Amino acid sequence: MDGTINHIFRESAQQYGDSIAVEKKRGGNWEGATWNQLYERSSAVGLGLWALGIRKGDRVCILSTNRLEWLYADMGILGIGGIVVPSYHSLLDEEVRHYVSNADAKVIIVEDKSQLQKALYTCERYPGLERIIVIDTAECECTGNVMTFEDLMAAGTEKHAEDPHFFERLADEITPDDVATCIYTPGTSGFPKGALISHGNIVAALKMLGTLSPPLCAETDRVVSFLPLSHIYERMVHFYGLSYGFTIHYVEDLNTLFSDIQQKKPTVLFVVPQFLEILYRGILFRVERQSSLQQRLFHWSQKIGSRMLRNREAHSGITRMLRLKYKIAHQMIFRKLHNALGGCLRCIYVAGAPTANEILDFFHSAGISILEGYTMTEACGYIATNTVDDFKIGSVGRPLADIDLRIAEDGEILIAGDTVFGGYWKMEHESRESFTSDGYLRTGDIGVVSADGYLVITDRKKDMIITSGGKKIAPQKIENHFKVNPLFEQFVVVGDRRKYITALINLNMELATQFASDLNIQFQKPEDLYCNQDFLDIIDDIISEKNEKLAQFERIKKYRIVEIEFSKDTGELSPSSTVKRRSIQEKYIDVIDNMYKE
Repeated sequence: MDGTINHIFRESAQQYGDSIAVEKKRGGNWEGATWNQLYERSSAVGLGLWALGIRKGDRVCILSTNRLEWLYADMGILGIGGIVVPSYHSLLDEEVRHYVSNADAKVIIVEDKSQLQKALYTCERYPGLERIIVIDTAECECTGNVMTFEDLMAAGTEKHAEDPHFFERLADEITPDDVATCIYTPGTSGFPKGALISHGNIVAALKMLGTLSPPLCAETDRVVSFLPLSHIYERMVHFYGLSYGFTIHYVEDLNTLFSDIQQKKPTVLFVVPQFLEILYRGILFRVERQSSLQQRLFHWSQKIGSRMLRNREAHSGITRMLRLKYKIAHQMIFRKLHNALGGCLRCIYVAGAPTANEILDFFHSAGISILEGYTMTEACGYIATNTVDDFKIGSVGRPLADIDLRIAEDGEILIAGDTVFGGYWKMEHESRESFTSDGYLRTGDIGVVSADGYLVITDRKKDMIITSGGKKIAPQKIENHFKVNPLFEQFVVVGDRRKYITALINLNMELATQFASDLNIQFQKPEDLYCNQDFLDIIDDIISEKNEKLAQFERIKKYRIVEIEFSKDTGELSPSSTVKRRSIQEKYIDVIDNMYKE
């Protein structure tokens, strides 16, 4: 596997032809594209953009949820040498303006009316945006510099009729050193930075993933996808599918996720920890509402599953009696979970943020392999991952082949290799600061490599809390410890340069109201629970119980429940749903200060 992603795409289209490459559910129906159709439609988009004046090195922005047209645009832009600037569909008007103007994008492809409004807002403030292309034109006025995606493809089809091999010639002019995409990192602090990923970076990453045994995915696998293509993690799954020929099924939306999973019966899922957290919390909540006999059976099954897990992890033998007990546990308890996830899952890959060990233990014990990995935009995706045959809970697996990884004196993970990006767009100083003097990328993560070669990440370097007493505390570890409780939607640890650790909490109010009703706690509306002492006493008890499993200096001494839900729109969460600590601490500084004054 050499060259560019363009070469890989063409070869796969030739190899797999009329078999289904991708599917997307829309309006309750699955729409698909064969490999030939994917290639032809991508070619039409690319040549249509060429007709509009887009040339090698020009930036084109995509502002849309996952859909087939997203893929056509992606591969079409890459095919003519353009640079794809993917954008989260949830971005606000001003954030879209920043992405587009900072990238000097000439064209933006938007999904529908709501995204068109953001593009028009940008157009009024950034004259360099020459054209807006709309995919779903319902209630859209496509005049002036606004045109339809359908017309774009028609122009490309016309160009192809004039010169049937023009797209291939343009694609062949691209070299591994040419930039393929400019991906803006989520921006958990300050303005987002555009990471420049080359064709060579992508191909090197795909080659590296191809060395895993067993493979990440095989040609016969079915992948159901729901993560945004604007994120490097999902984007690399898309490229990996192009390389190895498996079909990806994109769900309609998060509301249909589990019904879509049951329809398509995936063998592999790629998820972020939030998916597992929601699933786990729901299971625990349902178990708590069952009879004492059912609860005892559940916990017995967990114990048997945990014994199986420990043996698998240590590659030790499993007795006949343990196998028999596990078979009973599976039939009576775990089978329901397997069926809810389609019944055919081989494994679930999880990356993007740390996953609580308690959650990993549970799913592994239930017979579902959760393979935690370590990904980073600036490293073109995967740096390390666990595999089905080689995993260690609490780690992100072994560094992948060709990743040169070392740990700095302050504990920061440093990496080098062909997958590492070339720098940030128009940010020379930040680009230089991202590397050590001898060329290693500073990941910003703190970690260690165990004696048996597994990488363990403790926290983000910039998130590390140092108390006034000098204790170093990794907040994500503590947050994950508490968030396994279904009542806690968000749990943000505070305490840098303070005497002790405190927390700001968002509650899952849907579960909270059910929980309170089950305990006969009197309230008229959900908001009443925020000042209901009986309910708050239960929250106190949960905090106290969880604290018992932490070191003294890690324990939550005080907390406040924040009634307003943290969100992307109000600035507490990034577009990829990660917590923006600085924003939260600035917004709630008075609340935080009061916890330390009392």
